[in-house]
Amino acid sequence: MKPEHDPRLEHWLEALLETPGLTSIREREPARQEHVVDSLEAVPLVARFAGPIADVGSGGGAPGIPLAAAFPEREVTLIESNERKCRFLERFCADFPNLCVICGRAEEQATDSFGVVTAKALAPPAVALEWCLPLVSPGGAAILFSGALDCDLASVARLLGGGEPELHPVRGSRERLLLLVPKLVPTPPGFPRRPGIARKRPLV
Repeated sequence: MKPEHDPRLEHWLEALLETPGLTSIREREPARQEHVVDSLEAVPLVARFAGPIADVGSGGGAPGIPLAAAFPEREVTLIESNERKCRFLERFCADFPNLCVICGRAEEQATDSFGVVTAKALAPPAVALEWCLPLVSPGGAAILFSGALDCDLASVARLLGGGEPELHPVRGSRERLLLLVPKLVPTPPGFPRRPGIARKRPLV
């Protein structure tokens, strides 16, 4: 069965639409396209790297929960700082045995711990990259859902132990991109910076 046809994702999507404050989309099919189909665009890129997966700023659960359906053999950790959203996410750990939830900030997590770290609708790319790439172990990658890029992310990637960013189009969208940054070496000392600093003083 293809992940997009997994009935567990339909159960999650229904709960997402019924819970105020998790998505601005109210109709089921547009929500399915945005939260399920769009999230699964990352599957070929995630499949290039081994190891556990983390989704930073998971919010209502995209892309982490669809990725848990696509990779049942891999542990998927949803990292979310909002306690109310964490309680929502925890409801789906019974449906997805490979899913776990950490209620906390990305900057507070152990570095070099995951094979892949994703983020969707989290922050400007340079900020999201500073939150995500330190969590990736060497040989893995950060994969960000992004709009058009207007800054030098290659310099940010180098500061964080990463390699040259790759840009991959999202099917059906001229404006959306998947940004992949490989992790080459362990996270340098000093990163990630203290909570709140990345957004206040971006690296570019």
